[in-house]
Amino acid sequence: MTLETPALAGDGGLDVKRIQAISLDLDDTLWPIWPTIERAERVLHAWLLREAPKTAELLLTPGVLRELREATARERSDLAHDLSALRRESIRAALTRAGEDPALAEPAFDTFFAERQRVELYDDALPALKWLSERYPLVAISNGNADVHRTGVGRWFRSAFNAREFGSGKPHAPIFRAAAASVGLLPRDVLHVGDDAALDVVGALDCGMQAAWLVRNADDERTPWTLGARPQLIVPNLHALCMALDGAR
Repeated sequence: MTLETPALAGDGGLDVKRIQAISLDLDDTLWPIWPTIERAERVLHAWLLREAPKTAELLLTPGVLRELREATARERSDLAHDLSALRRESIRAALTRAGEDPALAEPAFDTFFAERQRVELYDDALPALKWLSERYPLVAISNGNADVHRTGVGRWFRSAFNAREFGSGKPHAPIFRAAAASVGLLPRDVLHVGDDAALDVVGALDCGMQAAWLVRNADDERTPWTLGARPQLIVPNLHALCMALDGAR
């Protein structure tokens, strides 16, 4: 890959020699998440029109879908780390309210979930994954429910962790520690890369990792950092991340 885009300034403290592995967020880091979710929801709605038309009609009522999601999140706080379960239970609640078979929640969710895995990678994602994986073991850390293998990026990762399977997610330290341990390292030996300032950057720093904040939205670059310790690196894309690592070696 050609490395052309410069990194932005972090706190100037990136210690490249210390980096023995890289952990990567998935949603909004390797692909944009909301176009994926919106498409999956359209596919789900088409399925409901065929199999549960009253529920499909109910979900077209303004505000109902948000109400059901918020109610499910309140009632099932034990599922806060499991987006798949929350989605499934929201569908079940909609079926129940519409007077249709709540057991349809399982195949309905399966339809949504299959489409959710059909992501469209950012242009820089595959070249960066190839470049990075040739130099470092890569580990995925996500609070979402994407499957690295079903999304087509699994070949680049040594291991993958998501909040649902692990039992807790970012910004809590255990998932970061487990990611480092999966490649035989301590958190201090790992650079974490992600787009979310609180979940990715603060979570990684609090765990003892170095952090690179991926800021694809130009407007976000001008947003003051207000979360305490700053990331060691801020980059506008994954090409810039590779260039920063390559230039500091």
